[in-house]
Amino acid sequence: MPSYTLRNIKTKEEHDVFCTYTELQELLDLEPNFVQKLTAPKIISGVSGSIKVPDGFKDLKRRIKGNSGEGNTINI
Repeated sequence: MPSYTLRNIKTKEEHDVFCTYTELQELLDLEPNFVQKLTAPKIISGVSGSIKVPDGFKDLKRRIKGNSGEGNTINI
């Protein structure tokens, strides 16, 4: 579920809520003192570019290739 930052106009306090966009609109309609604060999307950093797959995955691909018949183009 996405998170949204809401700001109270009177107290200037901010807090995050986790809800659907429809629920957010309902909340904003019920609470006139709250406005949605415009924020940048949160970026995840520190994640390496390669993905580690389980050790048995190559074995599974070999079995699939062996049972797929002649002329297959599966790369192992």
